[in-house]
Amino acid sequence: MNRKIHTWQAQRVWIIGASSGIGAETVRLLQQRGARLALSARNAEALHVLAQTQPDTLVLPLDISDAAAVTAAFQQVLQQWGGIDLVLVVAGTYSKMRADNFDLQQAKQLFDINLNGPVNCLASVLPTLLAQGRGGIGIVSSVAGFRGLPQALAYGPSKAALINLCESLYLDLRPRGINVYLINPGFVATPLTAKNDFAMPALISAQQAATQLIRGIERGEFHIHFPRRFTNWLRFARLLPYRCYFWLIHKVTGL
Repeated sequence: MNRKIHTWQAQRVWIIGASSGIGAETVRLLQQRGARLALSARNAEALHVLAQTQPDTLVLPLDISDAAAVTAAFQQVLQQWGGIDLVLVVAGTYSKMRADNFDLQQAKQLFDINLNGPVNCLASVLPTLLAQGRGGIGIVSSVAGFRGLPQALAYGPSKAALINLCESLYLDLRPRGINVYLINPGFVATPLTAKNDFAMPALISAQQAATQLIRGIERGEFHIHFPRRFTNWLRFARLLPYRCYFWLIHKVTGL
């Protein structure tokens, strides 16, 4: 559904959310493959550590919820490179929330990072991608966006919106020569999932997740999801009528 990538050598890749988890492991794998990298996240120190093995790496700390900061960082990318081949938006956050502990400020903050953040990125990079008529953008959502889940009262909707966003982007951008990647991980061992106090089926490492992410992009896939032994079951659950779906989720989670 997208053009395949046969080599990463000299590909100009901006990774937002690069300081830890899937983002950091994606950085390490693309460094090994010879990509030219720009790294962004709030944790500047972690970014500089990652950049040490590749001296020409651009380190551009930012808060993805700050639209002006995202735009300023992308302008630095363009000044250095003159264009972009791939933007990967990996940044995101998670807060467990149910109806009986709903927190408005926490919900707004989560949406600012998980949804408004990627939208800020689009506002900055779309004019350049459209002018180039090539390149690509990948956004990390989550299988939690497939359907409603317990404890995901704010997180799930933010990820569901990203899924819809990527589908709409694909319809608009692919005919213009621009690749779009929707990336839906299952449970991945990261600092965010370390907060979970429940069993996480088919848990994989951040390195395994990054490997699957890169492999999907190389193959030209639109929907990149992993681990498939888990995500395919959730994709099937999307097709169930509500009565069956709600019964199944209650049975499996006990919530």
